Amino acid sequence: MDEDRHLKVRLRELPKGATSFDAAATIAFGAAIRNMRTAQGLPQDTLAGEARIERSPMGKIERGQHIPNLSAILTLAAALGCTAADLVAATEALLPPAYGAL
Repeated sequence: MDEDRHLKVRLRELPKGATSFDAAATIAFGAAIRNMRTAQGLPQDTLAGEARIERSPMGKIERGQHIPNLSAILTLAAALGCTAADLVAATEALLPPAYGAL
């Protein structure tokens, strides 16, 4: 019963068009992107242009409202001068401590 309620809550959190969604990971990924971008002094629109992503979706990625695909993750990493593994590591560092237990 509790599991069914949890599923309904998760479904309400889905971004439009998504069939699955992990809010904690998506928010952590967006924060990792924002942290790396601001550490380099890059404006959001500059990063978006270098990664060939429209500015609006770039903002949604940083706010944890959009789930980027693998291609977008790779181009974001290149635009930030790092690897996709670096982005994943930065994301993992921002996840809640209990995340791995889920």
